[in-house]
Amino acid sequence: MTDTNLTVEHAVRGLDGSYTTNWEAVLANRTGRMTSSMIRETLKMMATPGMISFGGGNPAPELFPLREFQEACRYVLEHDGPSSLQYSVTEGFPPLRQFLVEKMRKYGVPAEQENILIVNGSQQALDLVGKVFINPGDTILTDRPTYLGAIQAWSAYEARFVTVPLDDDGTRVDQVEKILEREPVKFIYCLPNFHNPAGVTLSLERRRKLVEIAAHHGVFIVEDDPYGELRFEGEDITPIMVLHKENTIYLSTFSKTLAPGIRIGWIVAPAKVLGRLVQAKQGADLHTSSFVQMVANDICQRGFLRQHVRRIRDTYRERCGVMLASMEKHFPSEVRWTHPQGGLFLWVILPKGMDSMELLKSALEEKVAFIPGPAFYPDGSGKHTFRMTFATASPEMIEEGIRRLGKVIKSQMTGKP
Repeated sequence: MTDTNLTVEHAVRGLDGSYTTNWEAVLANRTGRMTSSMIRETLKMMATPGMISFGGGNPAPELFPLREFQEACRYVLEHDGPSSLQYSVTEGFPPLRQFLVEKMRKYGVPAEQENILIVNGSQQALDLVGKVFINPGDTILTDRPTYLGAIQAWSAYEARFVTVPLDDDGTRVDQVEKILEREPVKFIYCLPNFHNPAGVTLSLERRRKLVEIAAHHGVFIVEDDPYGELRFEGEDITPIMVLHKENTIYLSTFSKTLAPGIRIGWIVAPAKVLGRLVQAKQGADLHTSSFVQMVANDICQRGFLRQHVRRIRDTYRERCGVMLASMEKHFPSEVRWTHPQGGLFLWVILPKGMDSMELLKSALEEKVAFIPGPAFYPDGSGKHTFRMTFATASPEMIEEGIRRLGKVIKSQMTGKP
């Protein structure tokens, strides 16, 4: 290596005259916008003995269909052994894509095989959307708060975020048009069903209005729907994609119905768009695991999934009810929270002036955990909010955890232990 300005900038010279790479100097500029997931960090706390965690977004592990996976793995290896371990097409295993076509038609989502791309979880779907659509400085409209994974994925592509607040009926669509009139928004990101982190659901009236506004301004919508099947109260609401197929990209996943560890999600998009997403995925990983896709397809084709989802709904309905009742009993009256009709989460709003980061420190001493609100705000605001999940703890643990947390909140509010 020659002793040039480039060498001085990108390498460090040792006492023996040799050079070692200055790794910080050679990192791409975009890495400065990358952050660690607070959720992933909180998961580490769950290993602490006696910790009751309402933090991670994990499904309940005792509901994972272990026997069905064992049987499917055996069947696939016996009947499709070589092909299940071979490279495959980027778009995904055709029988699984056809199953998804039929599955989504029950909810009215207009899809054909050529409109579906199988991906490594919906998190990869978010990354591919960023890779294909976001130029540095592009403006993305999201809810306030919004999904942490979307913030992470798109910040790496140097997106700029503008936000609209939520209420009990979901996105405040009345504020969307005002933003579109003054901002050059590239697309709208929406979690219409059992929002992560807020737990609320976008009403049908607002979905129609959102589609109307987006079409008027020529802005497309990314509809992220990982929780739609987990409704345990009320009737299913028409997906946004049904209301405007050519103006919507739809994302979903098996992570909340089969298991998150299989990392299978999918994208539904117009054919022209899907071709670009396929190209982006080829550059990332060629294709999602052939074996895992075949195993998931075998389980689905046996007709198991519908009954299994009913079991999941029943479990989460019970746990959500226990959490809400416990909060009514143990939380101060000044604290507010959402009442989800499905999904995994609810959202807590503390009195103004309280700090959920400080609250978490005290809560951890009582061995109870949650995710502070700032993680879900692109600008890091929302200090007086936090997210909790009711999915993973037993009813007894939920009651005890809420009791501990209520005690900590009261202590923070009064300044008395």
